[in-house]
Amino acid sequence: MELRNHWVHFKVRDVHVPEPVRVLIELYGDHILQGCVKDLTEKDGRPYAVVDVDGVSAPIVIGVDDLLGVL
Repeated sequence: MELRNHWVHFKVRDVHVPEPVRVLIELYGDHILQGCVKDLTEKDGRPYAVVDVDGVSAPIVIGVDDLLGVL
């Protein structure tokens, strides 16, 4: 089958170039996530929040200064 000029489906994890992370950042980098802060920590004097987000298997660590607000 000739594939040129046809729309196709594929999984992000199967992308070889560019890196799958880059694809996700370009597509969804500005999406806003929400979750529950489970812990606070700090590194090099900067505070971080450990956040549980539904649909993400591991906690997300984000700088407290980068949080957009409290719900």
